[in-house]
Amino acid sequence: MHALCGHDISQERTMKRTTSLRRCLREARRCFSSGGGSLQQKARITTHHTIVPRDTDPRWKDVEMERFADEADVVIVGGGPSGLSAACRLKQMANESGKEVRVCVVEKAAEIGRHILSGACIEPRALDELFPDWKERGAPLNTPVTEDKMYYLTEKGRIPIPIIPGLPMHNHGNYIVRLGHLVQWLGEQAEELGVEIYPGYAASELLFHEDGSIKGVATNDVGIHKDGSPKETFERGMELHAKCTIFSEGCHGHLAKQLYSNFNLRENCEPQSYGIGFKELWEVTPENHHAGRVEHSLGWPLDYKTYGGSFLYHIGGEQPLVALGLIVALDYTNPHINPFREFQRWKHHPLVEGVLRGGQRLGYGARALNEGGVQSVPRLTFPGGCLAGCSPGFMNTAKIKGTHNAMKSGMLAAESVFEAVTDENLNSPTAGIDPVSYETRIKESWVWKEMWSTRNIRPSFNTKYGMYGGVAYTGGVWYILRGKEPWTFKMHDGKKLDSECLQPAKERKEIEYPKPDGVISFDLLSSVALTGTNHDHDQPPHLTLKNDDVPLERNYAIYDGPEQRFCPAGVYEYIDTDEGKKLQINAQNCIHCKTCDIKCPSQNINWVTPQGGEGPAYDGM
Repeated sequence: MHALCGHDISQERTMKRTTSLRRCLREARRCFSSGGGSLQQKARITTHHTIVPRDTDPRWKDVEMERFADEADVVIVGGGPSGLSAACRLKQMANESGKEVRVCVVEKAAEIGRHILSGACIEPRALDELFPDWKERGAPLNTPVTEDKMYYLTEKGRIPIPIIPGLPMHNHGNYIVRLGHLVQWLGEQAEELGVEIYPGYAASELLFHEDGSIKGVATNDVGIHKDGSPKETFERGMELHAKCTIFSEGCHGHLAKQLYSNFNLRENCEPQSYGIGFKELWEVTPENHHAGRVEHSLGWPLDYKTYGGSFLYHIGGEQPLVALGLIVALDYTNPHINPFREFQRWKHHPLVEGVLRGGQRLGYGARALNEGGVQSVPRLTFPGGCLAGCSPGFMNTAKIKGTHNAMKSGMLAAESVFEAVTDENLNSPTAGIDPVSYETRIKESWVWKEMWSTRNIRPSFNTKYGMYGGVAYTGGVWYILRGKEPWTFKMHDGKKLDSECLQPAKERKEIEYPKPDGVISFDLLSSVALTGTNHDHDQPPHLTLKNDDVPLERNYAIYDGPEQRFCPAGVYEYIDTDEGKKLQINAQNCIHCKTCDIKCPSQNINWVTPQGGEGPAYDGM
């Protein structure tokens, strides 16, 4: 992959910065020793500059804050299926028309594909359109689905659910893939087309023109101590300016959140609803392996009022691999639920344990995913950019699939952006170009048709009948009408966020989970170790709190600290100290799932990017 051009600074500027930093640090030490206001700042849980502004901190007084800027025609934030599909389509069109269009992709993972986690059983529809010769190009789609099974699980048994052609869970023609490897392949195709890809650079800040339109993004500053003070190695991030910026950050993107607010993009849609998906990769014994088999389930270990389900995919190849996981909807109401431990408990069901017994666990990971459907898709364009992929919510929950829609939305965004940035007669009312035709393209595409047809399936599970009502609706009303019913359900009564669904801890019964046996089920920290997660310990925690007092006063007091259970990486702990309970944030464990940002009942946690290149290092997850 490429390295960013022009990122080095001159020796003179380096000496100037170092001198300023030393003077700044001396001033900070004097302030601390004299008992000044910075001592209080040093003791804070949150020291990130988005919460503690640098202009209030004397340690930053003389630090050089100038940023290098680079110009591109199109900048794409996020090197996942959507972002890379957009990049490929842009360069295909540019090359076909003989026009020079500079396309840059910034990706926060150290390598393309390393932050990707999905089941994944994918439809090749979008890939067929993007690269009709993908088989000849060596795309890693090597396991066509050969068997399709679905069950309703009880604690010890299972009830088969027939999968009839036409139902969303029918997987004929699909492929079981390791999505991270497919994304790596997409990155290679993009580079061959002339796309500039910059892994290890986290887009952390929106940039605006004077007229309020998007100018581009800035990458992270690096070289900052955990207490928020600058290190001698401090390096300012850089700016990437573009005529148009495509935001394809994945589910609950931290820049997308700001765009929703700045441009009121969610004014005419339902709130997004989410799930958390856990996944493990196992090498199983040959006799337990059935390449091409796809199995899904509902029911145990979740109660009928908690939406969720499982997957178990047999991957073909030299190794007998199985990808398995559990998805738990984040609108659950019992604050004592521990989704990770539900996942570990599920693996002891005879259906699953029979496959895993004698095998070896190779990988673990977790990621939030969109479940709101078409009702929750926001306005997609704004002056200077647009949203694509899972960021705005093109996941089809009824199918448990989103990759094909994410790719297609990226391709459609690319077509609209290319049309706009290359139109010499375009009279844009703002400095940043608004690719307005993208909305029309999406709504006339098979993406919208598919999502509209399944719009009522996920909400049908949120009635008083819970899972039973959802199964009855899907197998009855939906199968007959195929989404042509004249009504559209809402996910919740009124406009309710997942974070508002928890009930006080005293109103719900605690859950006793079995201890992991170390063979089929495992503890949390040994699981996180398999993610390859790495963060510099000496940097401000990127799990920021809007108010440091809220966790104890509200989250712990009312909900018994649910963040210590819903986090799939052990980031949040309530520990005992001489002064009583204290929240400890183990930011180095974070696997970038975004669950805390979504489910915190006080909406007090704001996930921001750590230094570029950090986080999990998944291998084909």
